[in-house]
Amino acid sequence: MEHIVELEHVDAGYGGKTVLSDVSFSVERGEIFALLGGSGCGKSTLMKHMIGLNPVLAGRLTVAGEEWSAASRARLCRRIGVMYQSGALFGSMTCLGNVMLPLEEFSPLSRRERRAKAMELLASVGLEDAAGKMPAEISGGMKKRVAIARAMALDPDVVFLDEPGAGLDPLTSSALDELVLRLREERGMTFIMVTHELDSIFATADRCAVFDAARRSMVALGAPRWLADECEDEFTRMFLRRGGRA
Repeated sequence: MEHIVELEHVDAGYGGKTVLSDVSFSVERGEIFALLGGSGCGKSTLMKHMIGLNPVLAGRLTVAGEEWSAASRARLCRRIGVMYQSGALFGSMTCLGNVMLPLEEFSPLSRRERRAKAMELLASVGLEDAAGKMPAEISGGMKKRVAIARAMALDPDVVFLDEPGAGLDPLTSSALDELVLRLREERGMTFIMVTHELDSIFATADRCAVFDAARRSMVALGAPRWLADECEDEFTRMFLRRGGRA
């Protein structure tokens, strides 16, 4: 299997403060991989390192075999896509304009080709009819779908999802899970997500990395059901079983 993202003995943190120590794992092409743990455990900080917002404090972090650095930043930023928790759409641009933006900045395609590709991406997330609408005119779930389409605009090696189900009702969240699974199936997409939604974890994730704030480390790695039923780490079992899940 091809390693799309690899962390080797990474220390994660900010401002000289170490939040997580000695984190090592890899994400394979085509995987849906989840970062789990309680509030303050460092999973969001780790994702910021993984998308190049902050340099790691120690260790090695690579995307598609290339290590994040000042020299590689421009190249690697085009090899990843990010869907932020709120969607982070530009309110002054239509849904189509938001999806076209990365193409306008970085693609050699003609404007006609850029528009056609953006429309195809909107169609892939079920929102072709919303192309001319402004973000204020669509629902929260639709905003996240547009954000996923935008994240895929440059055909990235991996798409990061920051709390994709946050603020959504159960049916909308479930529909988003189905979208992620379909995009993986149809396009071979690789997804890494931070989420607290247990239903989404069990529905979509192939593997999870679990982090514990008290130990400042990754404490378990594996498939969700194995983590809930067989993992030796008690914190991990309780985390995956909370809410009565057995």
